[in-house]
Amino acid sequence: MLKASAFEFRFRFLLHAILYALGFTTPWNHWLHLDTIRTWQYLAAIPSRAGWLSFVAATNAVLILGILCALAAALLRTWGSAYLGASIVKDASMHADRVVAAGPYRYLRNPLYLGTFIHTLALALLMPPSGAIFAILTIGFLQLRLIAGEESYLTEQQGAPYLAYCAKVPRLIPALTPRVPASPAQPNWPHAFLGEIYMWGVAISFLTLGWRYNAFLIIQGIVISLGISLVARAFIPGPQVNQQTKA
Repeated sequence: MLKASAFEFRFRFLLHAILYALGFTTPWNHWLHLDTIRTWQYLAAIPSRAGWLSFVAATNAVLILGILCALAAALLRTWGSAYLGASIVKDASMHADRVVAAGPYRYLRNPLYLGTFIHTLALALLMPPSGAIFAILTIGFLQLRLIAGEESYLTEQQGAPYLAYCAKVPRLIPALTPRVPASPAQPNWPHAFLGEIYMWGVAISFLTLGWRYNAFLIIQGIVISLGISLVARAFIPGPQVNQQTKA
C-alpha cells in the first residue's frame, strides 16, 4: 500500500536522513564503480559538450539552480511552518483538530512536503549521479507515502470538511490563486524560522560557499546546519493546538 505506516511517520526525519546519507555516500559504488564525479559537474558538462555554454558558465548555471532550489525550499517550508506551527511540524504524532486554510495552505495542501522535495533537488547536485537518482526517487516515494498516510488519517478524523478542502486545494502542484477563503490563523514567524533553521543553513551554504566550486565545502555547511537545527529544536515549544498537516 502507498500509505505510510505509523512507524514511518514517527521516524520520518530519521528515514529522510538515512536516505540522504545513502545518496551522498553511494555505498554501491564500491562494487559497481559507477560514479567518479558529482551531479553538479555531470550536469554542467552536458551543455558544455554540446557547445551551448562554456564549462564555467554551465557550472555557474547549475549552481544558480541549486541556490534557487535551496531558497525556494526554505521559503516554502518556513511559510508553511509559520501557519501550521513549528511544534506541530516537528511532532512525532499526527494532529487533526481543524483544517488550516491560511498562508500556503490556501494554494496547496502539502507545502512542507513539496518544500522537502525541492530541497532534495538541491542536495542531489552535490551527490554522485547514481546517489542523486536514488535520493530523488526514494525521498519522493517516501513523501507520497507520508502524504497518503496523513490524508487518510485526516479524512477519518474530520470527514466532510477535510474532503471539501481536498476537493478545492491541489495536493502538491500549487494553484495560481487561493482556492479557499483565509482562516483566522495567524503566522508565528520566529518559531517558523527557528524550526526551519536547517533549511536556511543549506540555502546560505549554497549561496555563500557555492562560488568556491567545492561541493565538499557546501556539504560541510549542510552538516553544520543540521547540528545547529538539532540544538534549535530544544527551544521550540511543545504543540498547544492540534492542527492539520505536517512535514
